[in-house]
Amino acid sequence: MSISSINYSSSVLGAQIRNINQQLTDLSTQLSTGKLSQNYSGMGTNEGFAIASRAQLSNIDAYTDTITNVNVNINLTNTALQALTTIRSTAQTGAANTSQDLNVNGQTVAQNTAAAQFGSMIGVLNTQSGNRYLFSGTAVNTPSVTDAGDIINGTTTQAGFKTVMAERQAADLGANGMGRLVQTQPTPSSVKVSEDVAGSPFGLKIAAVSSTLTGATVTGPSGSPVSFSVDLNGVNPNNGDKLSVQFTLPDGSTEQIDLTASSATPTPAGSFAIDPTIPNNTAANLNTALNTAITKLANTSLVAASAVTAGDNFFNTASSAIGTAKNNQAAPPAPISGATALSGTAPSNSISPGFAVGDTITVNGTTLSFVASGAAGNQLNVTDSIQTLMSKIDQITGTSKPSTVHGGSITINTDDAASLSISGSTPGAVAALGALGFSTLPITATQPPLRVGSSPASSATTLVNGSATTVKWYTGNDGPGSPRSTAVARVDDSITIQYGAQADEDAIRRQLQAVAVFGTFSTSPAGNYSSGQVSALSQRVAQALAPQPGQQRIEDIQTDIAMAQNTMKDATARQTQAKAQLQTMIDQAESAPPDQVASEILSLQNALQASYQTTSKLAQLSLVKFL
Repeated sequence: MSISSINYSSSVLGAQIRNINQQLTDLSTQLSTGKLSQNYSGMGTNEGFAIASRAQLSNIDAYTDTITNVNVNINLTNTALQALTTIRSTAQTGAANTSQDLNVNGQTVAQNTAAAQFGSMIGVLNTQSGNRYLFSGTAVNTPSVTDAGDIINGTTTQAGFKTVMAERQAADLGANGMGRLVQTQPTPSSVKVSEDVAGSPFGLKIAAVSSTLTGATVTGPSGSPVSFSVDLNGVNPNNGDKLSVQFTLPDGSTEQIDLTASSATPTPAGSFAIDPTIPNNTAANLNTALNTAITKLANTSLVAASAVTAGDNFFNTASSAIGTAKNNQAAPPAPISGATALSGTAPSNSISPGFAVGDTITVNGTTLSFVASGAAGNQLNVTDSIQTLMSKIDQITGTSKPSTVHGGSITINTDDAASLSISGSTPGAVAALGALGFSTLPITATQPPLRVGSSPASSATTLVNGSATTVKWYTGNDGPGSPRSTAVARVDDSITIQYGAQADEDAIRRQLQAVAVFGTFSTSPAGNYSSGQVSALSQRVAQALAPQPGQQRIEDIQTDIAMAQNTMKDATARQTQAKAQLQTMIDQAESAPPDQVASEILSLQNALQASYQTTSKLAQLSLVKFL
């Protein structure tokens, strides 16, 4: 009988030793790398959570990169906007406190500063972040605004703002320099002043007349074109009696002329002399004083208002639809007014044909319907007035400048000329709209930029679309929607922020426009009215640069992008916390605790030592020793 030797490699004990060796190798690897395994199969059942966590960490890293890039853009945008507010403050202070001393170019120091600031604003608005223009909306590869020199002076083929301003000034002043007013003396005892053309957008508009002149007869303002007359009837007014005439200027402001009858010698400013013996001479003196006052008003405040309005015509998207003058069906007929009823029978202060029950008109897609009585919402009573209709239209268009009726001519104003469309859906409504002074339907506004419609400008009566012959100052995106929505970024799984900006936003456009008007306007250094022109312009520019209730401010834009930045800040805080938690989950699933691994290694080493000792003894075993 023979006893076979123990085969270590095939024995159970040998297999156990090999297993312990493998465990020691794995644990040593874990101790050196800190990982449970070098492949997914060895990670255990929690590796699925780790894989999902890594995907979320990858998303967070992507959001972090996005937030970093967006923050760069927002910080640059905010820096640019802050520069604009500084320019606004400087220009406003200069306009409010400007000296009337003119240089050889007919400008004040503050105006020269404004001209330079205009160029600075153009540079600010063309700020780039990388290859992205920050104030171009979605047109990120296009400069936001045209070159400052081209905007003001034009190019070889297109007119700049300076030309548009000069044309508008000529059109508003008229050939006689009296703001498109015509003054006559129908009789030796009377004075008459009338506008030159009904429905013209140019010049001074007669708004109201009042008188305390003893024995005088005052007529108007009325008619088409609007006029008023004062007849002293051969009777001298008393010392201190007064005539007051109020005018509306093209920029919507009002100015009043007050003339006081005076027997003092010399005649005080703002007065007309009473001839104690010949009343008709007093009428002639009134005529002269009124002519002087109107001429001064036209060459000071009107010139300033004309410059401001030219700025609107060039920079703004606002426009108007102006109807021809129409009469009511009174006896005798008179020009329609805000009080004229939308329906009625002759003779009455109503339009003909009038609106009927069931008629509808559509304003920018919103339907207004006519009812017999009890109108509510988008309804009108057929007996309502033209003013009520205009107010309803203004509510729908959202215009910041109310629509008006003057001298029988209706003017529908809109802040966005491209959107205005008014039409009648029934024959009666269409006819009635025609009676309101609009010869064609739908009623639309002239598209800006607006230019004087004919030459010579001093006798022009219309504004026309000048886009083909005028520099376009804003070259970025001008599509619908909020400027903020032109740049959108996802900063979390369910959170997006909007941080876009456009140079044609109302607050930016109004500031650019005011600075351009102030810096471009010039007058004759030695002119009789130069000081008055600059003073009137300075007041208007200072007011335009001051924040007005209900108007967008640059600070509002800053607030919008600050909110986006705060949203990103909150998202970053959440993601930082989530990232730590996700990393903890991964570590728990994949990491090998060094203390535990070291303890297991020590235990295995002890087991291995014992196994080796046992194996050694068994290897030395013989039959003799066994017996």
